[in-house]
Amino acid sequence: MRTRAPDEPCQLCGRKIALTFHHLIPRKMHRRPRFYKQYTREQLNQGIWVCRACHRGIHKHYDEMTLARDYNTLEQLQTDSQLQKHVAWVAKQRQA
Repeated sequence: MRTRAPDEPCQLCGRKIALTFHHLIPRKMHRRPRFYKQYTREQLNQGIWVCRACHRGIHKHYDEMTLARDYNTLEQLQTDSQLQKHVAWVAKQRQA
């Protein structure tokens, strides 16, 4: 898992805390024909930098196939009502 120092805020909750890289199309899906035939290598490797709490929330709410198929952009993640609730809670948490 790639990590980054808190130079920039989490792309979901906005907290300045250590960040992890979230693949918008999970790596587990990259080998499936549906994805490697439809997307370029660059598109498959696109992602966002999020804090661990947001990253856990993303994977807690959705499995890899759902993320790859329905939530493969930052905008789709930001507009999901379940994730909005989680992100709102995370944004109120103390920054360690």
